[in-house]
Amino acid sequence: MKHSSTRFVLTTLLSVIFLTINGQAAPPSKKVETLKVGSPAPDFTLPGVDGKNHSLADYTKADVLAILFTSNHCPSAQAVEGRVKKIVEDYQDKSFQLVAISPNHAESLRLNELGYSVYGDTLEEMKHHAGEQKFNFPYLFDGKTQTVARAYGAQATPHIFIFDRERKLQYVGRIDDSRYGDPALVKSHDAKNAIDALLVGKTPPVSKTRAHGCSTKWAHKQDLVRQYNEEFEKKPVSLEAINIAGIKNLVANKTDKLRLINVWATWCPPCIAEFPELVKIGRQFETRGFDFISLSVDAEGMKKEVLEFLTSEHAALPRLTEKSLTKEGRKTNNYIYAGYDADELAEALDPEWEGPVPYSILVAPGGKIIFRQAGEIDPIELRTEILKHLGRFYTPPPESKPAVPSKKAP
Repeated sequence: MKHSSTRFVLTTLLSVIFLTINGQAAPPSKKVETLKVGSPAPDFTLPGVDGKNHSLADYTKADVLAILFTSNHCPSAQAVEGRVKKIVEDYQDKSFQLVAISPNHAESLRLNELGYSVYGDTLEEMKHHAGEQKFNFPYLFDGKTQTVARAYGAQATPHIFIFDRERKLQYVGRIDDSRYGDPALVKSHDAKNAIDALLVGKTPPVSKTRAHGCSTKWAHKQDLVRQYNEEFEKKPVSLEAINIAGIKNLVANKTDKLRLINVWATWCPPCIAEFPELVKIGRQFETRGFDFISLSVDAEGMKKEVLEFLTSEHAALPRLTEKSLTKEGRKTNNYIYAGYDADELAEALDPEWEGPVPYSILVAPGGKIIFRQAGEIDPIELRTEILKHLGRFYTPPPESKPAVPSKKAP
């Protein structure tokens, strides 16, 4: 028993040392608890997207300080970005400061958790996201150790903590009562109400609300993500020959899904180079009604070699994609062209295609081609185009949309 206890202690100690050396947060020993109202603001020193380190002491001039835990990937967080920027703009002449912190461990996100975003949650991706969205506030990274997120008890993104002049917590929870992008759907401006009260020395009307959003991605989730990837990589990969009629049917897209069709060949180095990214994109958007379809223009006699390559790249069907294919009566998303006429193929796929591979098209439901790429894809550009169609936020139900006021007769 004694030896057993000693072994347990040593194992735990080695795990902590290993995780510390690797710059990762150790698995939590207990549940993360949200900072209680009245508690002092925990200190921090974190890198920002501006290339500088930021500390709590850097913001002593502000009478009211808001610490917002947010992220790149979460649709709820992306939905409030416009409203957060508006808060910062509205209070720029007041003694107020908002600082955003990303708490997520980037490697603890499954690919299909990125279905609403161009970017993941690394510091480098935060820089791109903040620049594209024109953030007007500091954006800091805590994903390496997550010590600040634990100290504040950040449960979700977004999750806002608002402190008074003495840096005592006076409000914690949601920014407002809507998880959608349309500001017209907001009925209760909870964070703004708290800021207004504190700026005039009053207690916020409400001190605590629930934070609705995506759960914080703690480092210990890496094992689950690893398991998720390993299970996917074990899935069988299939390949079928397809004729002109079949290709026309794919492009006609009589489904409610967005389709990415990529024409490639084993003898084409750019095709081989971009293929892993295309597989990732297929997995990333599986929850959004999306298909990645590969179309090889290798000779049909090379079916074995084509299948070997597809298998090496784990070009299997994501689980939700597999279910949707069953409804269509199809069995695969990997095809090899059963023909020889390149012009006939081009006319069936996209008359604007001039012939070289790789070639990719995005096909909306109903068959409209909304994006074309001759040559290698730019993954960021392609994800951006996909999200122009699918959207970065949750779609509100029709009954929640504000009624359009009727025009009065002159």
